[in-house]
Amino acid sequence: MSSGAAEKAGRRSELRQTVNRDFASVGEFLAEYVQNISRSGAFIRTDDPLPVGTRVALKFTVIMDELETIEGVGMVVRRVPPAGSEPAGMGVVFTELTAYSKALIEKIITRR
Repeated sequence: MSSGAAEKAGRRSELRQTVNRDFASVGEFLAEYVQNISRSGAFIRTDDPLPVGTRVALKFTVIMDELETIEGVGMVVRRVPPAGSEPAGMGVVFTELTAYSKALIEKIITRR
């Protein structure tokens, strides 16, 4: 296999963890799961944060005026393990979001 083919194969084999959750409302989404959200990323509360550098496939379904889905890809850039003074979780930077998801995040940010 040539080095170019090996590089492509390596990229294809890079695993993404899936973060997929449904919420009854934007309030529940913000209160129970995402501590902070911005245009560039979110802090996702979890007792089992993934290692820094992990690529994650994100899918959040939220009831706003209708059922809405935020989808994209992110990378874990910060990890807070359980048993510390702050809530456990992981900081995720959005690396790919659909245009629709970007618009939904903008709505959520302005609703707060």
